[in-house]
Amino acid sequence: MANWLPSGELGGQPAAPDPDSLQAHALDHLKFIRDTMERAGSFTAVSGWGQVVVGVIALLAALAASRATTPEAGVRIWLGAAGAALVVAAGGMTLKARATRTPLFSGPGRKFVSSFSPPLLAGAVLTIVTYRAGQFDWLPGIWLLLFGTAVMTGGAFSVRVVPIMGLCFMVLGACALVAPASLANVLLAVGFGGVHLVFGIVIAVKYGG
Repeated sequence: MANWLPSGELGGQPAAPDPDSLQAHALDHLKFIRDTMERAGSFTAVSGWGQVVVGVIALLAALAASRATTPEAGVRIWLGAAGAALVVAAGGMTLKARATRTPLFSGPGRKFVSSFSPPLLAGAVLTIVTYRAGQFDWLPGIWLLLFGTAVMTGGAFSVRVVPIMGLCFMVLGACALVAPASLANVLLAVGFGGVHLVFGIVIAVKYGG
């Protein structure tokens, strides 16, 4: 007698689903849910390409500061570079936030800013006090250490690579505080130049620009 049952059915009952297929579907759903929760709970508008430009600015500042005739002149060059880098970083974040439809000042974005800002403000205050006292040798360590602290605390609400970048800055800052003054410009170049370039490329490639 001809078999009139549809393929995969026996006696009019559907065939039992493949357990391996069910497991694969379940894992796909769990991965989707996890990724969605991570995106919802992290601030992803940190601009990798913006960090790359900041790194280039820092390397140019290091070159110019190495030719400065006085420590005060070198500090002024770095302060000017910091202002330019701040504008570039803010612009890069704004553009990436618009492209990814990520709110800058709500949810994770607000947490990122509120955690990132206090160490920077502390660094600004210490810069003014140290500059007025003429203690220029302390500034590279202060800048690297407190900027690293800002990146690390703000990075707790961002993608995983950001707090690692902050830790690198903190290590360089600690080194700058105990290293000879002659190495200060080199450590600033490695930190604000090299670290920004390396991690900026990583963020741009792995996290959407």
